[in-house]
Amino acid sequence: MEDFDFLGDGEVYLDGACQSLRPRPVIDAINSYYTEHNSCGERVKYKWGVKTDETVEETRELVLKFIKLPSRKYTVSFTLNTTYGINLILNQLDTKYFDKVVTSEIEHNSPFLATMAFSQRTGLLREVIKRNDDGSIDIKNHDFTRAVVVVNCASNFDGRKLLNIKEVVKAVHKAGGLIIIDAAQAMAHSADIVRGIEADAICFSAHKMYAPSLGVIVWHNDLLEKLTDGFLGGGMVDDVEKDSYILSASNKEHRHTRFESGLQAWGEIAGLGAAIKWLDKVSKKDWRALEENAQELYDFLKGSDKVLLVNSAPNTTMTFYIDGFDSHLLGNALSREDIMARTGYFCVHYYLDHVLGLPPLMRFSLGLHNRPGDITKVKKIMEKIIY
Repeated sequence: MEDFDFLGDGEVYLDGACQSLRPRPVIDAINSYYTEHNSCGERVKYKWGVKTDETVEETRELVLKFIKLPSRKYTVSFTLNTTYGINLILNQLDTKYFDKVVTSEIEHNSPFLATMAFSQRTGLLREVIKRNDDGSIDIKNHDFTRAVVVVNCASNFDGRKLLNIKEVVKAVHKAGGLIIIDAAQAMAHSADIVRGIEADAICFSAHKMYAPSLGVIVWHNDLLEKLTDGFLGGGMVDDVEKDSYILSASNKEHRHTRFESGLQAWGEIAGLGAAIKWLDKVSKKDWRALEENAQELYDFLKGSDKVLLVNSAPNTTMTFYIDGFDSHLLGNALSREDIMARTGYFCVHYYLDHVLGLPPLMRFSLGLHNRPGDITKVKKIMEKIIY
């Protein structure tokens, strides 16, 4: 795509699951903030600040529209990243409403460690449940009574999805529980899975969806009553006396400030708005090309007896290792050919290392920036290594 014209000839970027490349309109939006209205949001009255406020408010609206959730029920708050957002919620939950915390075995360390710390801090029981090969959860085998459930809707090592997400959310709510969805790996290419899903909170990282480094929490307004005041600071209050304060979040127009302490990343927020507009304009032809690239690369990897794929189906994110070959050395070898891909356990140490017992792995994660020639080059270089 022409919006990634900064990619050099022969450079192949295959690490979109970590952070995607940013298309030109996103870069332009960030530059526009810094060169045209560099100012604090929600604090100033001069025209630059008014422009910043308008841009930030537009981005909140775009986020809700993108995942099809109503503004009368949901609020958008900006944070650092998915990890920060999940921790921000868990560290302020009033435990009188809950008896346990539940996560799954295929989680990124973001929810996995956050739920571990939550359990240790509160004394609440922590359960780590299994996920099916297709990513779904067998609801009938689990008790979600008064549980805080934190699970992903798309895996960061093989892309498997929480296919029965609607049923899971419904079951958790019916049991008097609360559910937080880690949507970091879904927002770029699989946003449909969370569209219209009325979880208590959906956390994701903008930098995985062609936007700048930024975190987002989309949260149900009813969550407010289950929070304690555990993380406070500038930009969150309407008034402060010596030993008391009035939170701005008590006003529905400023509810988002409940998770927005201090100065926000105004330029990055503008970039997220531009990224959502850009994603909405991606053509069917470009989406089809991405699917075809993923299928071609999957078929190639699947076709070798030496390649052991974790994936059970094609996906823009594929994880594998080559029998008898160190993945880190493979990563270095590919780097010398200008092919950029991630190696290791991808912050899923528990499942990949201790449950499956796999060696360090190689991950190829594709994006809309990839050209047909990228796959041809990867196959050519990999063939030399495999054969």
